[in-house]
Amino acid sequence: AAAVGQDVWYPDTRGARPSAADRGPARHGSAPRPLYLGAYTSVAGGGPGIGVAAYDPVSGAVTGRGAVTGVADPSYLAAHPDGRTLYAVDERQDGAVTAVRLADLTVLGARSTGGAGPCHLSVHPGGRWLLSANYQSGSVAVHPVETSGALGERTDLVTHSSPPPGPGQQGPHAHQIVTSPDGGHVLAVDLGTDTVYTYRLDTRAGRLTEVSRAHARPGAGPRHLTFHPGGRYAYLANEVDDTVTVCAYDPPTGRLTIGAPQSTGPGEGTNYPAQLLVTADGRFAYLANRGRNTLARYAVEAAGARLRLLDAVPAGGDFPRQIAFSPDGALLFAANQKSGTVGVFRIGRADGALRPAGEPFASPVAVCALPL
Repeated sequence: AAAVGQDVWYPDTRGARPSAADRGPARHGSAPRPLYLGAYTSVAGGGPGIGVAAYDPVSGAVTGRGAVTGVADPSYLAAHPDGRTLYAVDERQDGAVTAVRLADLTVLGARSTGGAGPCHLSVHPGGRWLLSANYQSGSVAVHPVETSGALGERTDLVTHSSPPPGPGQQGPHAHQIVTSPDGGHVLAVDLGTDTVYTYRLDTRAGRLTEVSRAHARPGAGPRHLTFHPGGRYAYLANEVDDTVTVCAYDPPTGRLTIGAPQSTGPGEGTNYPAQLLVTADGRFAYLANRGRNTLARYAVEAAGARLRLLDAVPAGGDFPRQIAFSPDGALLFAANQKSGTVGVFRIGRADGALRPAGEPFASPVAVCALPL
């Protein structure tokens, strides 16, 4: 079992998370909602494990509630669709993924990812498979999810052995693995090979079969892909060449076509873009920029085929590595790694504008914020 802080709040997670159609302030009211925070535990000033907090869905105020310890370098978090289990990467040389039961914050165990430095994970929509990306090894892994939420032994491991690494890269660097909106394909973004790989997942055996590759321009360094809710377009943040691209997506084949590079926001210097989000109604997109510590806002036009840069606001800290929406879509959380803060923003319903919701919340080496 995990050791937890003295002031720990055990959220009621007996029911499944609400669907997109059900989410909203009227459903949640003003009752506190759970917020989980990823951090590095092995660096100076790092956190003790997975941070446990609560946030007010109306004001955005965050209150610390302790931590789940016993999880090494939990730098990225994801929840099971039924809301009962939390998953974390253990971003170390001997990489692993860990499951935590949310009802009592008990660690259910860890499984090896078969690679080094896992930095991203996601749960397949059916809830039966956990997908993870090993950054240092340039590989992606699949684990079965048991009925308890615990993880079984790895069923597949695929290394991105080709194409050759891009300019300045020493090898493949898998940075993200995500399922398409229709659930038909799994896409892996590799910064080292400047490639997005599309796979089919055998949902009975838990094995991946490659069906397509999309090549970014050499040296782009793709990091994070986010789909438009319509399912025909996706947006790719390219860390190395400091660009964003609109991608066309063909659901039947899984083929991704990467478009022309676009700006990551106003101002001078390199932005090192980290992560993109798109609102549930498909009208606005947001990009976390670590270079200038901003959150860029885009208007999504032409049914998802076009992004138009609107503005950028301060991220509420230094080096915004990850951003996330609250389930009702009213708030945006930004995890600022170097300042150890989580910025919280209200999202304008009409214009998508971001407005700070109080002072940033202090959280050691905050690299991931997961509001539920």
